[in-house]
Amino acid sequence: MRINKLTASFGKLENETLTFHEGLNVINAPNESGKSTWCAFIRAMLYGVDSGERARGGYLPDKQRYAPWSGAPMEGQMDVTADRCDITLTRTTRTKSAPMREFSATYTGTNIRVDGMTGSNAGEQLTGVTRDVFRRSAFIEQGSVAVSGSPDLERRINAIVSTGEEETSFTEADARLRAWQRKRRYNRRGMLPDLENKIEDSRRLLEDMDGSAENIEALERQLEQTKKDCVRLENEVTESRKRQRRESIETLSRGRAALSEADGEHDAAIERLSECRGELRRSTFEGMDIQTVEDRVSAALTRMVELKDIYKKKASPLWLILSFLLTAAGVTLYTIYESIVWIAAAGVFLIVAVVLLTLYLKARRTAADAREERASILRGYGVAHASELSAALEDYRRRYAAVLAAEENERRTRELYEQARRRQEQLEASALADLDFVAGSSQAARLGRELNAKRAEAEHLNAQIATLKGRLSAMGDTMVLRSELGMMETEHALLEQEYEDISLAAETLRGADDELQSRFSPELGRVAAEYMSRVTGGRYSQVLINRDFSAMTRTDADAVAHDSVYLSAGTMDLLYLAVRLAVCKLALPEGEPCPLIIDDALVNLDETRLKQAMDLLKEIAKERQIILFTCRPVT
Repeated sequence: MRINKLTASFGKLENETLTFHEGLNVINAPNESGKSTWCAFIRAMLYGVDSGERARGGYLPDKQRYAPWSGAPMEGQMDVTADRCDITLTRTTRTKSAPMREFSATYTGTNIRVDGMTGSNAGEQLTGVTRDVFRRSAFIEQGSVAVSGSPDLERRINAIVSTGEEETSFTEADARLRAWQRKRRYNRRGMLPDLENKIEDSRRLLEDMDGSAENIEALERQLEQTKKDCVRLENEVTESRKRQRRESIETLSRGRAALSEADGEHDAAIERLSECRGELRRSTFEGMDIQTVEDRVSAALTRMVELKDIYKKKASPLWLILSFLLTAAGVTLYTIYESIVWIAAAGVFLIVAVVLLTLYLKARRTAADAREERASILRGYGVAHASELSAALEDYRRRYAAVLAAEENERRTRELYEQARRRQEQLEASALADLDFVAGSSQAARLGRELNAKRAEAEHLNAQIATLKGRLSAMGDTMVLRSELGMMETEHALLEQEYEDISLAAETLRGADDELQSRFSPELGRVAAEYMSRVTGGRYSQVLINRDFSAMTRTDADAVAHDSVYLSAGTMDLLYLAVRLAVCKLALPEGEPCPLIIDDALVNLDETRLKQAMDLLKEIAKERQIILFTCRPVT
């Protein structure tokens, strides 16, 4: 298989494209440019995105980690060549919860679907291995050069170094044997402990059989007495509930009568208050505040007294007569005498006459104005005399006092009504509590609970009696019970033998696995050592690999092999790169090789070993496509 082209909307990649060729492809790019995202995209296009993964401490599943930054749906396309055919894989997203679930595989440039290829099997059909084996062999993620074991990878390598069958795995077989052991005995659980408990119960039951009949008789006597108590309590409960209902109804009836009476009194008080307010509004002062009315009336009466005093001071007619006489005298003197003195005297007489006439007329006008103002005040209050205004004030005082009394009576009756209503609510709540024959505190409720307890006791006694009788009926007699006990003991012995046989089988399997490992580890170690020697210039010539794929290596000068944790970061990366390449050679299918995807696995190497590693990759690239993402310039 060969990858030709990638087009991705995946993580930070927004409809971006990469093309590849046969052999070694080196994509050199700085950190945070999307190299690891491209690697994850290749894996997603082959094997899909696991939508069932959940986020946990320090880990984000691919469906969240690589959700497109632009908010667009996660989707992409991969063009590959497999079995001499060009194929285009397409994955799109229909629902956000299942990214890249929609899949199609067509022959490139056509709409013809590749028969039998689906979203779940595309990766295995194209690479020849499962997702698990692919991630532990040909897919080298950044920071994950080391190989971790898995049953799938173990089956493939065992098949190559032993029988050629991929259906067997020591890990799975050992787990199955252990499961069979746990099914039979695991601490205090399992078939054997359960059977032992049953055997112990049967033995105990044999010891108790002699007393079972007596226990049944005693329980039946107790049940009979309990039934009598139930009958007595049922009668007491019935009478108590009747009495309680009757008392509650009477109490509520009295309360309702008192409430109705208070309501009637309050309605009457409201009606009386309405009448008094109506009379007050219909009075001369139309419902005004009494203090305001008294102030206005008092001021009006005072003013009318003042006006009466003014208009009673009538202008004296003497002033008018005197004015006429002086006028006549002035005219006469002016006519008879020609002397300037008499003419001047005549002018004085005329002036005095005019003044007297003016004073007379002004006095008459002032009296008329006072009389008109007084009449206007009386008209304003709708009365003809000051005494009528005083009488109207007294009448208004009487009506206002009646309103105040009606308001006080309404407030008093309202308070009495509210008291009666609250008392009625309390009576109703108390009646409800008294009529709660389940959780209430009345005698009827207490007797009801006592009756329920007796009924429960009777049911419990019935159940005990039925259980004992059922056991006795099932056992029949001692011989039957002993026969069953013997059968259980025989079954226990068989299970014990099975447990021992399974333990022996597990030990034998471990021995066989150790023997298989003696062939598996050397073969994998031999290939890894060859690669390790190539990438270190012959310095490290031996590699030892354990079942969990942890590795050790040594130089020709070392007495013993060193564990990888004692190596430098660069040497350790080379060691596990060699192991990875060996796993690829042994575990991946022959024929059309699966591409090797490497994400920044060479960052810890110096220039010399980087060149040696690249020389090895170039040689391997002659047989399989290699896609190397790196932040370092390589040649």
